Amino acid sequence: MSATTANAGAAPAAPTQAGFRPPNIALTTLGLALASFMQVLDITIANVSLPTIAGNLGGSSSQATWVITSFAVSNAIALPLTGFFTRRFGERKLFMWATLAFVVASLLCGLASSMGLLVTARALQGFVAGPMYPVTQALLISIYPPHKRGQAIALLAMVTVVAPIAGPILGGWITDNYSWEWIFFINIPIGIFASLVVGSQLRGRPEKLERPKMDYMGLMTLIVGVGALQVLLDLGNDEDWFNSTKIVILAIVSVIALTVFVIWELTERDPIVNLRLFRHRNFAAGTAAMVLAYSAFFAVGLLVPLWLQRNLGYTPIWAGFATAPIGILPVLLTPFVGLYATRFDLRMVASFAFIAMAFTSFIRSGFNLDVDFNHVAMVQLWQGLGVALFFMPVLTILLSDLEPHEIAAGSGLATFVRTLGGSFAASLTTWGWNQRSTIHHAQLTEHIGAYDPAVLQTVDTLGRGDLQRGAVSLNQMISQQAAQIGFNEIFHLLGILFLAVIVIVWFAKPPFTAKLGGGAAAAGGH
Repeated sequence: MSATTANAGAAPAAPTQAGFRPPNIALTTLGLALASFMQVLDITIANVSLPTIAGNLGGSSSQATWVITSFAVSNAIALPLTGFFTRRFGERKLFMWATLAFVVASLLCGLASSMGLLVTARALQGFVAGPMYPVTQALLISIYPPHKRGQAIALLAMVTVVAPIAGPILGGWITDNYSWEWIFFINIPIGIFASLVVGSQLRGRPEKLERPKMDYMGLMTLIVGVGALQVLLDLGNDEDWFNSTKIVILAIVSVIALTVFVIWELTERDPIVNLRLFRHRNFAAGTAAMVLAYSAFFAVGLLVPLWLQRNLGYTPIWAGFATAPIGILPVLLTPFVGLYATRFDLRMVASFAFIAMAFTSFIRSGFNLDVDFNHVAMVQLWQGLGVALFFMPVLTILLSDLEPHEIAAGSGLATFVRTLGGSFAASLTTWGWNQRSTIHHAQLTEHIGAYDPAVLQTVDTLGRGDLQRGAVSLNQMISQQAAQIGFNEIFHLLGILFLAVIVIVWFAKPPFTAKLGGGAAAAGGH
């Protein structure tokens, strides 16, 4: 492998980067945060607008779901390639060009005149969005002194939490009051501002550039394996999982391709995705904790709005209002978490976060069909306490024993695995909820006799003399109760999962401070 270094004869890149400070660190932070917020927001902002988009572009509801799937598939493929791109182009240039490409893709999404064009533009948008979050994380860590890096990571953690919550609410408001195209057009000024600000502020930042050879086998097996897996997860519930030939074929292709990918990358001299990062104890433990906890958190964020709309009859916008309080405490507490969390053992902070999230999950496992808006919103608010204390400590732990030049690749790899975890959580929890609801519906109806006088009286009352209408009403009531029991069981399981993650996070070992050049522990840390 041949390499060219940006500053010949200079000191190693890592310590030089660590000493670099932009002219205006606040403006640089704003640009990085806006770009990250824009990218994370676009994962969910189109969800509530799918029916409108399908109607305007003449597509079916199943075709409209590919607006989400195409973004997710290409994003999952691009994330683990972040390390390769940063080695080849440098973090500053990669951020600038990825952000500007995101702007172009957003413009194409808004201008799309057919469902096929929109899906293609969303795939492009998802791919260029892949490196944005990991590179933003690496750049933020590099421009802050060691004792303030916790605040930088906490800021990104807040973006990670708030943006997906704001997405459906903002998307619904824009679609209702303007037109769906503007959910993409709003990215244009934000992206241009972020790219120009960060590019100018970080001009002159030393970076070690390389010309790694292209690992074509790794790239091909990654695209095939991850692409097939993501499509499988997105279509699984609709296709009745392994009762579908399509799902079976996707599973076989995915398993074979990903097995070859892992073996190849671990033995390749210059892999396109550096799986050897898992040799670091804190990175491995922190990533495992992040994936499991984020998957459970993602399941909560998916199930609660669905339950509010299906079981309690909320409209999408009111379901958004009921779930939105989860973002209040993270916004308020983030500055303090970033400032003071590193004074404590981060494993203790993360454990407290997981206990809080388990506690709120157990409360939801006791919900019934009569629960009111205030109760739902209050539980969401208190879960926000756990969320506020979750992301920053776990992110700090998983990055703590990486070398400076490994941070972007490590962040990309961890985000990739976390994203896949969220996809698994989305598919498994909705499937599990449907399965448990079906089982409980059968259990509730097996004791109802068709000729029981009490049952006939109830059916007659519900149907106001019309037995058929009464029977339909009774079945709906039973279905609601069955779905509620299934919902409660899922949340009981999620509570147990949050508690189990505590064990994993304690496999990490202090100190939890970013390394400077030469592997020395940064000053002012834990």
